[in-house]
Amino acid sequence: MSKMEVKTSLLDNMIGVGDMVLLEPLSEDSFIGNLKNRFDHNEIYTYIGSVVISMNPYKPLPIYTAEKVEEYRNRNFYELSPHIYALADEAYRSLRDQDKDQCILITGESGSGKTEASKFVMSYVAAVCGKGQEVNKVKEQLLQSNPVLEAFGNAKTVRNDNSSRFGKYMDIEFDFKGDPLGGVISNYLLEKSRVVKQPRGERNFHIFYQLLSGASEDTLKNLKLDRDFSKYNYLSLDSATVNGLDDAASFRTVRNAMQIVGFMEDEVQSVLELVAAVLKLGNIEFKPESRVNGFDESRVKDKNDLKEMCELLGLEQSVLERAFSFRTVEAKMEKVSTTLNVAQAYYARDALAKNLYSRLFSWLVNRINESIKAQTKVRKKVMGVLDIYGFEIFEDNSFEQFIINYCNEKLQQIFIELTLREEQEEYVREGIEWTNIEYFNNAIICDLIENNQNGILAMLDEECLRPGTVTDETFLDKLNTVCAEHQHFESRQSKNSKFLTDHSLPHNCFRIQHYAGKVLYRVEGFVDKNNDLLYRDLSQAMYKANHSLIKLLFPEGNPSKVNLKRPPTAGFQFKASVGTLMKNLLTKNPNYIRCIKPNDKKAAHIFTDSLVCHQVRYLGLMENVRVRRAGYAFRQAYEPCLERYKMLCKQTWPHWRGPVRDGVEVLLTDLQVPVEEFAYGRSKIFIRNPRTLFFLEEKRRQCLEDLATLIQKIFRGWKSRRQFLLLKKSQVVVAAWYRRYAQQKKYQKIRCSALVVQSFIRGWKARKILRELKYKKRCEEAVTTIAAYWHGTQARRELRRLKEEAQNKHAVSVIWAAWLGTKARRELKRLKEEARRKHAIAVIWAYWLGLKVRREYRKFFRANAGKKIYDFTIQRIMQKYFLGLKTTTLSMSPIDKSWPAKPYGFLEGTHQELRRIFHLWRCKKYRSKFTKEMKATYEEKLAASELFKDKKALYPSSVGQPFKGDYVELSKNPKYQKLNSLVEDKVLLADVVSKINRANGKGAPRMFLLTKNNFVLADQKTGQVKTSVPLPDLSSVSVSTQNDGFFALRVKEGATSAAKGDFLLSSDRLIEIITKLHRIGSASADRNQIKIDISDEFLVQFKQDKVCVKFIQGAPKNGNGVICKRKNNRLLEVSVPSP
Repeated sequence: MSKMEVKTSLLDNMIGVGDMVLLEPLSEDSFIGNLKNRFDHNEIYTYIGSVVISMNPYKPLPIYTAEKVEEYRNRNFYELSPHIYALADEAYRSLRDQDKDQCILITGESGSGKTEASKFVMSYVAAVCGKGQEVNKVKEQLLQSNPVLEAFGNAKTVRNDNSSRFGKYMDIEFDFKGDPLGGVISNYLLEKSRVVKQPRGERNFHIFYQLLSGASEDTLKNLKLDRDFSKYNYLSLDSATVNGLDDAASFRTVRNAMQIVGFMEDEVQSVLELVAAVLKLGNIEFKPESRVNGFDESRVKDKNDLKEMCELLGLEQSVLERAFSFRTVEAKMEKVSTTLNVAQAYYARDALAKNLYSRLFSWLVNRINESIKAQTKVRKKVMGVLDIYGFEIFEDNSFEQFIINYCNEKLQQIFIELTLREEQEEYVREGIEWTNIEYFNNAIICDLIENNQNGILAMLDEECLRPGTVTDETFLDKLNTVCAEHQHFESRQSKNSKFLTDHSLPHNCFRIQHYAGKVLYRVEGFVDKNNDLLYRDLSQAMYKANHSLIKLLFPEGNPSKVNLKRPPTAGFQFKASVGTLMKNLLTKNPNYIRCIKPNDKKAAHIFTDSLVCHQVRYLGLMENVRVRRAGYAFRQAYEPCLERYKMLCKQTWPHWRGPVRDGVEVLLTDLQVPVEEFAYGRSKIFIRNPRTLFFLEEKRRQCLEDLATLIQKIFRGWKSRRQFLLLKKSQVVVAAWYRRYAQQKKYQKIRCSALVVQSFIRGWKARKILRELKYKKRCEEAVTTIAAYWHGTQARRELRRLKEEAQNKHAVSVIWAAWLGTKARRELKRLKEEARRKHAIAVIWAYWLGLKVRREYRKFFRANAGKKIYDFTIQRIMQKYFLGLKTTTLSMSPIDKSWPAKPYGFLEGTHQELRRIFHLWRCKKYRSKFTKEMKATYEEKLAASELFKDKKALYPSSVGQPFKGDYVELSKNPKYQKLNSLVEDKVLLADVVSKINRANGKGAPRMFLLTKNNFVLADQKTGQVKTSVPLPDLSSVSVSTQNDGFFALRVKEGATSAAKGDFLLSSDRLIEIITKLHRIGSASADRNQIKIDISDEFLVQFKQDKVCVKFIQGAPKNGNGVICKRKNNRLLEVSVPSP
């Protein structure tokens, strides 16, 4: 970014305080007040250093657009107002440019907007990373995994209509360029108890309602389901429909997302069958049946739902029915089968439903991982996004809240450690002395929960695994014995006497003092939920199903691989997965988003102080601020710091020429800031107290006001001087024009007087010369008349003598001609008589010879004599026909259509074929005589025919006119020598055209020159070039259908020649001009062919205005031909005489 570019800052136009580190004074009330102030102004994001606090606005805000993405792209974290995009950009750029693996930790309670925040982070990263078909496919798969996991893992709760009921951690893998390659998703602690029971006002997982609402009738029929929610025991009815959620549309979205992620159609069908099976499983009810031994045995009441479920799973009905009635216990080599009563049968049914859905969800996560995993094995950069449940404190807290709060304790521990480490590393990196910071270390609480010897989870596992009677009460007794002395553990029955009279602590509960506050846990259900047992009979029954997924979900049911070892408890599994997560997070650079819910009503514009205060406390935000402020509250690189505050010191304003650190030192020294309030790092300035920063900001604000006043003063002075100079210039111009006018009037008066005197003198001289010429003319006419009369007399005498001689000669000639005629007629009569005698003899001789021949050859004639005579006759006729054509003189002109008449009817086909062959031959002979110039001329004529024949009335008159090209003899005319030298290429056409003026429709003569690359318009008299337009800038040529020479050359919009607009011209050689233009465009491979538009009405662009040119037919007026008139500002009318 250049120094002259205007920058915005976190401190500019700030509502409240954008970074809580700068809050002064710092207290819980001022912290909450600042959040409320910003929330009321739709500022939902606030910083604590590099931590982002996000308030759920419960309404859409226009701050997630593509323009916002570009605004925050590649910008410094503190350069713009707080936003989740700033954190996402900082993490992505650190990963891409510094090769540091990143993780984004999103925490907060249900309804605080964690899921939406993770979507915004992923969508931002997808928007700013690279493009390409494969990269876009990976990004789309990563983004579309969210709708699938939300459908199967989210549910409506009293706090949130789309609450995530599982923890999700996604590792997005990138290549060295920063383009996504794939990802890996890990899920934690799905709330599977919701499958069988939901609290009042809440729903089961979304997929059940989406399937029943959005699936087609055929799909529901195949799954043996009905749309009515009330028919299924596992679905709560009081919140079946949620305002703002369209389950049918969501189902279509989920189906489409599964297809994009890579699910096959049979896999989607299998998943839906298992979802339907869970619904059917909830409808199975049991009834007691007494046995002989006195024990009750459970039986299925209505076997219809059981039958339909078994059909969906491909399972024998009797196998599953027995598994609900009997339980087999194996101990070493013995097997003991016991009956299940109704309560145990219901427990087994619900356990199967929970395990079936939980394992289906885990399979979905693994299947998505298979689709989105990186295909290459090169080293990858990783960005992790953690969306996990926040700290939970309810009225009734059970095993789930205990596990969730344990996870948050671990996250708080790693948060404090990494925050302090980041502070310490920055101080060491910048050369600032590090001082130890006092803070609360919650490691003691984590140890209370996870210690392998005396931890609560270890004791819970020990209690679940020991023989004998195990209850929640025995577990609480063990806690009271082992943890009684721990300072963060409280129980009514512990040895600590101070809790014996604490009536807020029930007997069946214990309390832990977490970092976020004290939480009361009810031990009821701890043991069962930790065991999470599924009877082996049910596992083996599921394994016998023919369904494609069931065998994968229940591998322990394989009879050949029976494992008598007890499966790990839920607490042990979660502890291990949390440990793995913590190790993973410690290897990455952390980025934090703390989500806060402003109210419990899920409504916009409501800020509940007590609720927000509670969340601020358990998220440890105040402690985070104190840790951040323990060293230096604000730090900034030298260059942006000097750029922002340089106007406060005369030595640094307006430009500092030396090193930026020296400039900052000079600036702070000049402002007399106490030395203990700041420290100089290697690349940053560190400010200890926010008051110092606010002092600088106040000084800057005052200085900006002074600068604004100075700018206004200078501007007003410049404006006044400009006005004065303009007035002065105008006065000079007016005076000059007046003096010019006065001198013109004086000159014209003198000139008129001189002209009058000159005219009188010229008149006197002319009259004198006229008198002399008239006298001389009269003398010459008199001599001529006398001579004429004398010559006439002599001529008449000679004529009479010649007539007498001619009469005598004519009489002799007539007599001699009559004698010769008589003699000739006598000789002609004699010759005719002699010829008749010779012909008679020849005829008689021919008949005699024929008779003689017939007599001689009569004996040779048989039945085929007629055919031979016919063939001979035909041959003779054909011979005579061809010899006749040979002797006939035929025209060699290709346009001559004459041909001898056919002598016989049967020669019609031959006659026409010979005529065609002869025509082709003489055309070839005619073409062989063409020169290169003649060929080009005829090609142009042919192109003109294709363009204008039967389209333009002017075309027939141009056929007989040769295309000369140069009509003004450009090279020979000395007047155009300079113009010829200015044109670089060979001139293909030079002619005089009329350029039409849009103001009055009149034409002005212009020289029109056409080359291979340009056309030029020049002044006819001076030869000066007016316009030169490259041919690639022409888009089309428009002409009318009438007998006129008007044509419009249309210039492309945006071209360099488009400033003056289009050209409306007129020429008698329109056909030749447009034909050559069109041929030049066709011959060039690097430009588009010029389009020819033939219409009696078209638009012409004159500079900024478009004018319609309309052609009409009318009678010629005053002997004129084509007339162009301006009708209005938008219409030129051209009147063309009717043909």
